[in-house]
Amino acid sequence: MNSSSKPRRRLTDEQLRIWRDYIETADKLRSELGRRLQQDSSLSTGDYAVMLALSEAEGRRMRSSELATVVGWERSRLSHHLGRMEKRGLIRREECAADTRGAEIVLVPAGFEAFRRAVGPHLAAVDELFIAALSEEELAAAAILTHALRARLDRERSTAPSTA
Repeated sequence: MNSSSKPRRRLTDEQLRIWRDYIETADKLRSELGRRLQQDSSLSTGDYAVMLALSEAEGRRMRSSELATVVGWERSRLSHHLGRMEKRGLIRREECAADTRGAEIVLVPAGFEAFRRAVGPHLAAVDELFIAALSEEELAAAAILTHALRARLDRERSTAPSTA
């Protein structure tokens, strides 16, 4: 049964308030973290997500299709973003040795250095704006909340009909 065939529940005013508070706060947090990342390192949150994934990959390289999955982007969005990053000398696209139809994205040394310089200030902002704002109990509750939401989304995605 897909989500469109389930009977719709009426949400309470309190549930709607909590939902709206959650969304607005998450948007403000993401916006402020992105602003600080740009200010401190000249990297966008998209740059950071791509570079984080590549920095953790073996040889700091990854097939573009795998990278799109890891960062959660459509392939066309990733392709456009990678083009901008390539022009700035942060990454390089190479033909995939195992499959010439695909491309591998490589985090070049200058890109890795830019990423390395961005990590400290970015994590300091995460600490200031998120971690330090919560008690140990609230942080534990946030972990439970995010785990429950992620598990639900993963189940929905795995049972959704393919759009391909």
